[in-house]
Amino acid sequence: MGFLSTILGIGGFGVGISTGLVVGYYFFIFFQPSDVKDPVIKPMEEQDSPSLLRFLPEIPFWVKYPDYDRMDWLNKFVEIMWPYLDKAICKTAKNIATPIIAEQIPKYRIESVEFQSLTLGSLPPTFQGMKVHITEEKELIMEPCIKWAGNPNVTVAVKAFGLKATVQVVDLQVSAQPRVTLKPLVPSFPCFAKICVSLMEKPHIDFGLKLAGADVMSIPGLYRFLQELIKDQVGNMYLWPKSLEVEILDPAKAMKKPVGVLHVKVLRAANLKKKDLLGASDPYVKLKLTETKAPSKKTTVKYKNLNPEWNEEFTMVVKDPQTQVLELTVYDWEQIGKHDKMGLNAVPLKDLPPDETKLVALDLLKKMDPNDPENEKNRGQVELELTYKPFKEEEEEEDDAENESENSGLGEGRSIIPEGGGVLVITVHEAEDVEGKHHTNPYARIIFRGEERKTKQVKKNRDPRWEEEFTFVLDEAPSKENLHVEVLSTSTKIGLLHPKETLGYVDISLGDVVSNRRINEKFHLIDSKNGRILIELQWQTS
Repeated sequence: MGFLSTILGIGGFGVGISTGLVVGYYFFIFFQPSDVKDPVIKPMEEQDSPSLLRFLPEIPFWVKYPDYDRMDWLNKFVEIMWPYLDKAICKTAKNIATPIIAEQIPKYRIESVEFQSLTLGSLPPTFQGMKVHITEEKELIMEPCIKWAGNPNVTVAVKAFGLKATVQVVDLQVSAQPRVTLKPLVPSFPCFAKICVSLMEKPHIDFGLKLAGADVMSIPGLYRFLQELIKDQVGNMYLWPKSLEVEILDPAKAMKKPVGVLHVKVLRAANLKKKDLLGASDPYVKLKLTETKAPSKKTTVKYKNLNPEWNEEFTMVVKDPQTQVLELTVYDWEQIGKHDKMGLNAVPLKDLPPDETKLVALDLLKKMDPNDPENEKNRGQVELELTYKPFKEEEEEEDDAENESENSGLGEGRSIIPEGGGVLVITVHEAEDVEGKHHTNPYARIIFRGEERKTKQVKKNRDPRWEEEFTFVLDEAPSKENLHVEVLSTSTKIGLLHPKETLGYVDISLGDVVSNRRINEKFHLIDSKNGRILIELQWQTS
């Protein structure tokens, strides 16, 4: 009886299972619920407003805004480089964070803080679009839209009071819209001196946090509290107009802007050696400052004199007192042929104390090599008075102007015109829409106080770019003077009826430059249909 029951049970189980599968399949095929429908796929332009609002956060910026460009090429580059960027970024972050943590933990009675694991995961960030701003300044402004749904693993072990706990950050999601400014642009690699990063809006940051393996973010209220706290803290530090600045190069050295003036007074020379076969030599001194394109300075010629006295003063613009050198060469003037070199020497500007006059007596050498045996011969001496006057810092100038304004009772809107001399720096950047009737090979000519300077010529170009700088050392501020700038074109062929023609000109009042220290503007060219020229003017006082 027991055996028969077992056989029937097994048979009934098999029949029941088979019958159930058949009946279930029948109901699944022939009795589908009527409220389930296949999804309807529509183009975006046919979607209703609520649907579009749901899609809007996920739509890339280059689709929503026409001033954003696609960044697919950059995303592909980051995707390929991400395994290497991950290691490089984590290594750099660990090297920076380790000494900071070691300095701070004693304040909180913590024994140690160590990174057990530090990786950004396998998912790279993506750029949803990029907007670039164009300004008249020497800067590049970019606004990328960045989204990152990453799988990082940052585990930190903390030891305190004999106990050890691990904190782990996982599943990080970041959405941010920073503004990255590279300024100023300079002619030295990497071609910008500083990186400034600001946030245009508070970032969205979402992450998981585990403490000793337990999910801390599941605590009611803690998730939203941490999110808002991070947003507020990051926003307070870097929300526009506040920024994080990272200096790459020294702007003064990279741009080689004038930082001071060197006053040279050539006093006299003694015991010069005779160069002419008949009669005494006719000496003069030639002065040259290294690392500059400015022409050399020359004294007058003292005829038939081996102990001449000049007492002549010269002013030279200094761009880097730590590396520049004043080179001095004495020549014997010849009416016909090459002038004979009587001797030379040099003075490093770093040896000159600022704002102090230094009397220097130099022995004339054959060559600048100190080990050259020919330098042991006596070739005479030259005496100079050297004074290096650095320019005032902008902050000091602003403070002086504010103090003077307060003491004199002037309003805030009135500018203080500095007294004394300084250097006028003129940078001719570029021109636009300049065109001649017969040829367009433009160059710019600057005329100031009867002195003329020229840029290089750009052939067959209606939008020439020069980027050339000119300096004028002045004894007083040119507050009531004008600067004449003219764009000209010359023919590259010989024998034409029109070898030169004017493409436009402009007269710039220098009063605003003296008052504001610097202007950088595009000026419309007179006698030109649409021509404009971009000129930067600076007034720097010593």
